[in-house]
Amino acid sequence: MASNSQVLVEEKASVRILTLNRPKQLNALSSNMISRLLQLFRAYEEDPSVKLVILKGQGRAFCAGGDVPPLVRDALQGNWRLASDYFKNAYTLNYVLSTYRKPQVSILNGIVMGGGAGISIHGRFRVATENTVFAMPETALGHFPDVGASYFLSRLPGFFGEYVGLTGAKLDGADMLACGLATHFVPSTNLDALEADICKVESREQTFPSTILDAYTQYPHLSQQSSYHSRLDVIDRCFSRRTIEEIISALESEVTQEQDNWILATIQALEKASPSCLKISLRSIREGRLQGVGQCIIREYRMVCHVMKGDISKDLVEGCRAILIDKDRNPKWEPRRLEDMKDSMVDQYFERMEDENGWEDLKFPPRNNLPALVITANI
Repeated sequence: MASNSQVLVEEKASVRILTLNRPKQLNALSSNMISRLLQLFRAYEEDPSVKLVILKGQGRAFCAGGDVPPLVRDALQGNWRLASDYFKNAYTLNYVLSTYRKPQVSILNGIVMGGGAGISIHGRFRVATENTVFAMPETALGHFPDVGASYFLSRLPGFFGEYVGLTGAKLDGADMLACGLATHFVPSTNLDALEADICKVESREQTFPSTILDAYTQYPHLSQQSSYHSRLDVIDRCFSRRTIEEIISALESEVTQEQDNWILATIQALEKASPSCLKISLRSIREGRLQGVGQCIIREYRMVCHVMKGDISKDLVEGCRAILIDKDRNPKWEPRRLEDMKDSMVDQYFERMEDENGWEDLKFPPRNNLPALVITANI
């Protein structure tokens, strides 16, 4: 096992353990990592000696998302198609994992954001811990929740997925278990023993990990600050509205009834986010409710190519400058106001690219398996 590799590989009987190994970068997914993961998962699916794959991260993150700054640099230099190739591979990996024939156990012991959700949430088993911090923070960066998020967010209870995807709200491990993003919750001190027990079992049954995981899992109480614990009624009332403007208006109406710091913070998060990305994100999640995982990812690929090309808005470049590079946290969005982001502009993100170099929709390799993801709320 080469310690300098960005993806570490361990072979234990019929189990393969893959560890993301860029701890200083919070295991942000480089192009090489995505290609390597895709190669390994495809090989293991065809290898009859492999029964199960465990995916985890080195350090304090599982995976904080995609390695975005190099993609933005490419886009700034007019090489947006290089960035589109990155997303083509990443989204293909997401689709392969969502239709994977063998059990995947993701150990979410730490930060799970953006692309980190894409390589874990689509799998059959997602293990949260007390260290888990989950978020889809894309709208604050001038992007939208992608990697198949329009599929898995739209399947959360009520309109909780709209809330998580639009505001970038952080969830802990207990929240993830409660809303169904995680299938199990295991204290981090028990992870080594859990992994050892999984590796001991020889079984051809696809569900065999669940017996072991069930034996280790706990059901932690949700914190008083948990939006899932105490705010679902407000979330459903407000985030079920048809437009972003109506969502914000509904939240403001709630504040007039009662001064509420959580609602004020939610409004503030929406007002800080990119107006263009809020609008395309809401439409994406709403369309995702009616689409299969493959349809969602193919549509998201159209959207991300428009984002990278910057032909409608350059908010991703500006968001990365303000949040990741200069860190002034003061992005100058364009358009600046929600009302300036017209429906016709939103529509363009969902249309095929008009590109003289022969741009094509994303095409997936043939898959015979049904989606592995099951969202089951636990309260």
